[in-house]
Amino acid sequence: MKKCSRQRFFEEKNRQKERKGAADSAVEGADDAEDKEMSDRVKIRKSSGYGESFRAAFPHTIPVLTGYLFIGMAFGVMIQEKGYNFLWAMFMSLCCYAGSGQYLAVNFFVPGVSFLQMIFMEFMVNIRHIFYGLSRLERFSKMGKKRWYMIFSLTDETYSLLYITKTPEGMDESKFLFAIAVLDQSYWILGSGIGALLGEWLPFDGTGIDFAMTALFVVILVEQWMEEKKRLFELIGLGCGLFCLLVFGAENFILPTMLLMMAVLLSGKQLFMREKEEEGHAD
Repeated sequence: MKKCSRQRFFEEKNRQKERKGAADSAVEGADDAEDKEMSDRVKIRKSSGYGESFRAAFPHTIPVLTGYLFIGMAFGVMIQEKGYNFLWAMFMSLCCYAGSGQYLAVNFFVPGVSFLQMIFMEFMVNIRHIFYGLSRLERFSKMGKKRWYMIFSLTDETYSLLYITKTPEGMDESKFLFAIAVLDQSYWILGSGIGALLGEWLPFDGTGIDFAMTALFVVILVEQWMEEKKRLFELIGLGCGLFCLLVFGAENFILPTMLLMMAVLLSGKQLFMREKEEEGHAD
């Protein structure tokens, strides 16, 4: 009898040890899982920093870098020919980041141009940015205070990059897009300064150099064409441009083209949204 009770006592003791060991293993497993989760969060937080965002964004901006250096240099040469040094060129590119609008503005640095005329001409040249902004409203609204700079920096080339570039996995999207915009403007400012300095130091014939902007647009279009599968939006843009070129002529077709594209896209909004969703599901 005593032997049986002693045996049951040791068996119960062993079961308690086994339960305690299982509980300790469960706690250790939970701790390991929690440590892993914290480590993953730290990794994501590190990959979401500004430094990592700029490093990830830089390769995507190389086509703009090569284009903006030469286009910015052309602007620098033009403004230097009007008697302004490289500091003025860089300052204007910092505060009035408008690309083709800056090319146009150089022609206003002469007597006899009215303030209202300058406003009207700049508005007509940059009216296409209205359509860029409308298509970015939802995305920029999630970027906090950075959205103000994103609106300011939305040039043709930056818009194209924001459209075709996908945010890397684990990266903070707002910081990644912000990095693209900042890098693009820095290339433009650098090119403006280099061009103005070259214009001061070297005899330079700037005839035809502004065609570099058209060439850059062609490169970006080719990238978008290769990125897309159905190319519906590119075909709509090309079709509207060709139609308005034939109807209005080379001097007056840009504004009608933008208005026609907006009308087509708005009228077929539901269809285009479905196309995008189906393409996303296919990916």
